[in-house]
Amino acid sequence: MNYTWQWDVFLQAANPRETYLDWLIAGMWTTIKMGCLAWVLAFCIGSILGIMRTLPNRLARAIGATYVEVVRNIPLIVQLFMWYYVMPRFLPEAWRMWMFAQPPATTAFVTATLGLGFFTAARVCEQVRAGINALPRGQLNAALAMGLSLPQAYRHVLLPVAYRMMVPPMTSEMLSIFKNSSIAATVGVIELFARARQLNDYTARGYESFIAVIACYLIINVLVIALMTLVERRARLPGLVGSH
Repeated sequence: MNYTWQWDVFLQAANPRETYLDWLIAGMWTTIKMGCLAWVLAFCIGSILGIMRTLPNRLARAIGATYVEVVRNIPLIVQLFMWYYVMPRFLPEAWRMWMFAQPPATTAFVTATLGLGFFTAARVCEQVRAGINALPRGQLNAALAMGLSLPQAYRHVLLPVAYRMMVPPMTSEMLSIFKNSSIAATVGVIELFARARQLNDYTARGYESFIAVIACYLIINVLVIALMTLVERRARLPGLVGSH
């Protein structure tokens, strides 16, 4: 098959104000924003649920376990459709009116970010639970013997050590959240994957379009890995199991 590559297609005008390269950069920026916001949400909720799964309280453990089992067993694309079409109906009236008053692109972005964040929270929950359970039981007992309450023991003893051990698996989850963001195109978010389809439709240059988008995903992932590697080096505890 003879194929003439045309990489300068990205410099052509998509409209009077933008080139196709501008479209690609805009899609990349949307992916980065959605991934970062979803990660903050996933980390906060996942940390709370992960801690709950290690508490002596049976109800707390049951809530955390139920959330993980339900969310992990429903495909992400189904959850995104539920967040986009169903969940806004259950919001308080003021929030619902605000949501429906927004442009469709904003509604799609918000609901997709929430869906992606809550989905990843289940995975973060398991990482936090595993990190806490990997610590020697004597650390908690020693903290309690020193007069610390259970919340204080978690805050000052268990979590500072556990989170340092969890940096590598958290890096994997952070990478996944950016890759999973491509599914948000199904609910109308114009992120990288959606831009690739747009570029292909408008330019009929599918190879160039999708290769460029692949390169953008690689750039994002390399930056995430570099950032988390720096965090791991700064957070490493000498002599801790798992540290090198």
